[in-house]
Amino acid sequence: MIVVMKIGATKDDMDGVCKRAEELGFTPHIIYGKERNVVGLVGVMGNREEALMLENYSGVDKVVKISKPYKLASREVKQDSSVVDVCGVRFGGRDIVVIAGPCSVESEKQIVMVAEQVKAAGAKMLRGGAFKPRTSPYAFQGLGEEGLKLLAKAREVTGLPIVTEVVNPVDVDLVYKYTDMFQVGARNIQNFALLTFLGQAKKPVLLKRGMSTTIDEFLMATEYILSEGNRDVVLCERGIRTFETSTRNTLDISCVPVVKAKSHLPIVVDPSHAAGHWGYVSSLSKAAIAAGADGLLVEVHPEPEKAMSDGAQSLNPNQFITLMGELRAVAIAVGRYM
Repeated sequence: MIVVMKIGATKDDMDGVCKRAEELGFTPHIIYGKERNVVGLVGVMGNREEALMLENYSGVDKVVKISKPYKLASREVKQDSSVVDVCGVRFGGRDIVVIAGPCSVESEKQIVMVAEQVKAAGAKMLRGGAFKPRTSPYAFQGLGEEGLKLLAKAREVTGLPIVTEVVNPVDVDLVYKYTDMFQVGARNIQNFALLTFLGQAKKPVLLKRGMSTTIDEFLMATEYILSEGNRDVVLCERGIRTFETSTRNTLDISCVPVVKAKSHLPIVVDPSHAAGHWGYVSSLSKAAIAAGADGLLVEVHPEPEKAMSDGAQSLNPNQFITLMGELRAVAIAVGRYM
């Protein structure tokens, strides 16, 4: 349920609603809008019949039942599109945000070099994996905390905020010390213990769609983060598993407009994992921007042929420079900026 406040409702008005909501067994979440604010009421044990009486409280316009199972992520709760700020980089506004970097952090030379190269080309954030969940237990699993330290070094050199994946709930506090934004990979989309910890961590989260996850399940996963009080969630479409084998995954480009219709949260696209081959990354990137994506997550490696993971889908720096030029033209055509 949501309590829609009147235009001009005071803080005391909202505090009164929140206090009564807690007495009725709900957890209240204040959601700020451009013209008016709403208070989302979340809780299995909340007294919904009594909550309807909140319409009589000072500053309250109306109480509305939410039909979607994903309450806080729904546009029924917040009609304005949310903007998530990561150290000054804003997802969900007019700007297209490009995050770039290698699949895995391999060495200080490698991560600092690629950070300098992608920044020069126009990337706004640096990506790189320190913990790498792999299909094979014998594949490179990442450098762990040493990789996090190297990412922090690259941030120090270039000023680029960093996003890196956290795999295990026990590592949340460790990764928190180094990263500017948590990434949840496709394999952990329904790791609800991890999502709950990230909701409590109060740091932005990039949540990737699972390879067999429906859009409604994708949005339900965000509820685990939002319901714990963390509103800074950016969604990421990275391809789903279908019968097609020509690409690593099948990029569900329709996910972008569907999510934007259903949710107020920003969404970016990872064309690298969708394609599995660098030759398709440019086309998928341009399609994503044309479809309305708020940004891209692109894998770039100084020497893809020597990469310890996912070299086949990584662009080299010159290819990335070319891509960024092409993307600017598409962004302008759809009324966005880079």
